[in-house]
Amino acid sequence: MAQIVILAAGKGTRMKSKLPKVIHKICNKPMIEYIIEEALKVTENIDVVLYHEFDKIKELIKKYPVKIHKQNHKEFPGTGGALKEVPLRSEKVLVLNGDMPLISANEIKKFFDIDADIVMSVMKLKNPQGYGRVVIENGNVKKIVEEKDAKKEELKIPYVNAGVYLFKKEVLQKYLPLLSNNNAQKEYYLTDIIEMAVKDNLKIKALEVDEENFKGVNSKKDLAKAEEIMCRRIKEFWLKEGVIMHLPDTIYIDAYTKFEGECEVWSGSVILKSVIIESEIKPNSVIEEAIIKKSSIGPMARIRPKSEIYKSKIGNFVEIKASKLQGVKAGHLSYLGDSEIDEGTNIGAGTITCNYDGKNKYKTKIGKNVFIGSDTKLIAPITIEEDVIIAAGSVVNKDIKKGSLAISRPPLKIVKDFYYKFFGRKS
Repeated sequence: MAQIVILAAGKGTRMKSKLPKVIHKICNKPMIEYIIEEALKVTENIDVVLYHEFDKIKELIKKYPVKIHKQNHKEFPGTGGALKEVPLRSEKVLVLNGDMPLISANEIKKFFDIDADIVMSVMKLKNPQGYGRVVIENGNVKKIVEEKDAKKEELKIPYVNAGVYLFKKEVLQKYLPLLSNNNAQKEYYLTDIIEMAVKDNLKIKALEVDEENFKGVNSKKDLAKAEEIMCRRIKEFWLKEGVIMHLPDTIYIDAYTKFEGECEVWSGSVILKSVIIESEIKPNSVIEEAIIKKSSIGPMARIRPKSEIYKSKIGNFVEIKASKLQGVKAGHLSYLGDSEIDEGTNIGAGTITCNYDGKNKYKTKIGKNVFIGSDTKLIAPITIEEDVIIAAGSVVNKDIKKGSLAISRPPLKIVKDFYYKFFGRKS
């Protein structure tokens, strides 16, 4: 069985963040998870090497069937040093980087299809300035030269190292012990194995790969670019599955969201960790960790976590949190939190469930066919049974029985000619 080693031990200082680089999120998902999941499509024989923030990353990825190692960074820093911690269990060992979230299983499989002592990934760049060059003859790697050391003809070479390698087991067994840290950084580098293997006339094949798939994330700029690419891939997948999207470049759909049946998503919408079933998401709506089924949401609605909405119409400036709505109309300007609302109920503009007293959250239960007038405050915990009318402007702090009218309004006082007395003039 093939073996894949994912190197994720570095500090990622160029990210300028306290958060470990490999758990920065792309489309709401830590980037190392993308790499592990794609690798698992190829083999279950996977090792992950960690060091910086070891416990934090280990806790995140322990749900996967991978073997986790801690690099002996004090004695063996660097990419070559990281491999010293990994038992070699396969005749072929692929080494991936933990900051390449755009790589796919199909790309990984290509390495195992090539018969060579080493398979080295290379990218052909239009402008390779700033990178070392890879000298290739008849598909074989003959030399890696740093740009500062390159001759004039070598600088014209468009091929650069993409940073992913496949080694035969015996190659690593031979050369890992020979690695030296005699360099400015005092680290052990995998690239030194390539140099030694070239001198020993080993067969080193160059595998040309696409720059997009092998894009490394080393900075916040790289992170933003990688997320842009991943978001595009996610939306292209769902478009092929039959989702209608209006101006898809303006829509943000994360890696966890699922669509079922024919759905429609309008511009400016953000959908996170949600399941959307046969529904329409209108412009500029935000949906987080919710289930939406056969409903219309928005425009400019916010559906917060733990909400389930079925056969309902949720309009503009309506916010729903931790609530279950079945066949409900809430057209505009309402907050419904910690609620259960049954079919046929109409929520008037300005209705608020007052669910929080500063210490605890309380439940609001509303039955079928309830008509709630505008600007109503429902003080939870409260139960409103079916077939109830609540008059506009009411403050309701008691349970309401079936078939009732609830009305709570202060008396209206009218002072004749007060306007003229107040401003001291008459029309």
